[in-house]
Amino acid sequence: MQTMINSTLVPYFILGAYLDIKQLKYLFFLIALCLYIVTVGSNVLLSVVIAVNRSLHEPMYIFLFVLFVNQLFGSTGLFPLLLVQILSDLHSVSVPLCFLQVYLVHVYVSVEFFNLTIMSYDRYLAICHPLQYHSLMTARKVAALIAAEWLISFLGVSVFTSMSFTLHRCKNVIDKVFCNNYSIVKLACSDTTSNNIYGLISTVVGVVLPVILIFYTYMRILKVCYSGSKKTRQKAASTCTPHLASLLNFTFGCGFDVLQSRFNMDHVPSMVRIFLSLYFLTCQPLFNPVMYGLKLSKIRNVLKTWFPIRST
Repeated sequence: MQTMINSTLVPYFILGAYLDIKQLKYLFFLIALCLYIVTVGSNVLLSVVIAVNRSLHEPMYIFLFVLFVNQLFGSTGLFPLLLVQILSDLHSVSVPLCFLQVYLVHVYVSVEFFNLTIMSYDRYLAICHPLQYHSLMTARKVAALIAAEWLISFLGVSVFTSMSFTLHRCKNVIDKVFCNNYSIVKLACSDTTSNNIYGLISTVVGVVLPVILIFYTYMRILKVCYSGSKKTRQKAASTCTPHLASLLNFTFGCGFDVLQSRFNMDHVPSMVRIFLSLYFLTCQPLFNPVMYGLKLSKIRNVLKTWFPIRST
C-alpha cells in the first residue's frame, strides 16, 4: 500500500522508452531539431501563401490553412519536450507538463481527422455538385465547420484528460518517448472502466466515423468520375490524390501507435518501436506540405513566383 501511495504522490513521470545512446544523443538531437525547423518552416510558408493570396481564399485552401496550422500545433506539442529529453540523462517530466503534452497531442489528432473529413466533404460538393457548390459551401458554413472541429476537439480532449488526471496511479513509468493518455491510464491502480468507455466512444466519434465518412465521399466521387468527362476526372485526381494520401499516411501512423499501446511489442526492435510511435507526429506535418505544395497547381504557381528558379 505504501508503494502505491508514494507512486501516486511522485510529482513526475519517467519516460522509459529512451535508450542509452551515450554520445549519439547529440546526433539525434540535431536530427530532431532539423526536423522541427523544416516542419515549422514548411507549414508556416504554406500558411502564409494561402493567407496573403486572394486567389487562394476559397474553401478548399482555407481548410488547407487549418491543416497546416494544426500541424504546427501538434509539432509544438511534441518537439520541445522531445528535444529536452534527448539531451537529458534522467528522462523525467513533471505531471502537469506531461498532461499538457497529452492534451496538445490529442487535440492535434482530433482536429486532423475532423479537418480531413471536412476537406473530403468539400471535394465531394465541388466534384459531385459543381453548380450548387458556392451556395452549399458558403463563407459562413466554412467558418462554422472550422469552429466546430476545434471546439469539439478542445472539449472532448479536456474531458478524458481530466478523467486521467484524477486517477490513482500506482506506477509512474511511461513506456514511450512522449506522454499519451492511454499510457497514463495503464499506470492506474484504481478503476478505469469509465476512462476505457469514454476512450472507446472518443475513438469511434473522432476516428472511426470520420474515416468511414471520408471513404463514403470518395466512393461517391469515384462514381461521378467514371461517368463524367475527362476534365472532371483530372480535377478529381489533382485535388483528391494529396488528400487521400494524407489520410492514409495519418491513419496508418495512428494505427501503429495504437497497436503499440494495446499489444506487447517487445519482439520489435526498440528503435523501430520509437520510430513508429513518433511517425504520425513527425512525418505527417512534413508529408502534407510536400504533397499539397507539389500537387496543387495554384499553390505551386505562387511558390514559383516567390522563389523563381533561373535556368542557366
